[in-house]
Amino acid sequence: MLKVALVQQNCSADVAANQAESERQLRRAAAAGAQLVVLQELHSGLYFCQTEDTGQFDLAEPLDGPSRQRFEALARELDLVLVISLFEKRATGLYHNTALVMDADRGCAGFYRKMHIPDDPGFYEKFYFTPGDGDRELNGFRPIQTRVGRLGVLVCWDQWYPEAARLMALAGAELLIYPTAIGWNPADDEAEKQRQLGAWQIVQRGHAVANGLPVIVANRTGTELSPDGGTIDFWGHSFAAGPQGEILAQAPADEPALLVVDIDLQRSEDVRRIWPFLRDRRVDAYGNIVKRYID
Repeated sequence: MLKVALVQQNCSADVAANQAESERQLRRAAAAGAQLVVLQELHSGLYFCQTEDTGQFDLAEPLDGPSRQRFEALARELDLVLVISLFEKRATGLYHNTALVMDADRGCAGFYRKMHIPDDPGFYEKFYFTPGDGDRELNGFRPIQTRVGRLGVLVCWDQWYPEAARLMALAGAELLIYPTAIGWNPADDEAEKQRQLGAWQIVQRGHAVANGLPVIVANRTGTELSPDGGTIDFWGHSFAAGPQGEILAQAPADEPALLVVDIDLQRSEDVRRIWPFLRDRRVDAYGNIVKRYID
């Protein structure tokens, strides 16, 4: 049994305060016996992608910068595996939305650069982030080996793509993990908000079912303002699902939360024996999947 904690956080523009709160929750999680802790996407600050502003690039830091050093030390001190999120400056003019995995035994065990980058009102991520290039064979979808297993770490918009989850599963991932920052446009009516939330949950639970793997999703919460007067109401609802898509734990919509849940990794073995989707895949018939559209 693997004890997993998800931190759902309300962020401000104060990086030091945000990271101090993350640290407080990490210590709570460790005290509760968590072995793996997942923080939300871009947890050190506000979600700055609501507008296009070159000044926001000042927030970026290198892979080996202060955030890595701080959380790597915490993972070692608290004897945890920890998934954090970073606005990465890879080079001048080249930036990524990157998740790093800290392992108490090994320090930084690996990282994943977000592959699918949205560009929509309030989510202008293509202005800031270059898609990850990763490994040629796996196109960036490489599980990260840790003391608690092989983690298939993806980021937010990646969660809508079955191809990403499948490639992680085919490469040996034992859990699918999604640090996330997603919310509602306040102008949407309640029915539309519930449709969006339902779709978000269903698609990720579907990844669990289709691949016979647990899914861990840590989302942010709270309302964040942008300089142009816009807002996003981040919808929380961080959750963990089992390999048949069953909800194991779920946070509320509108408040910070620490979820601690037991994940039975043996169930993936048991479920895949009765639903052998990997066995029955027609790999000889899927050539067109690499096309943008089949005309």
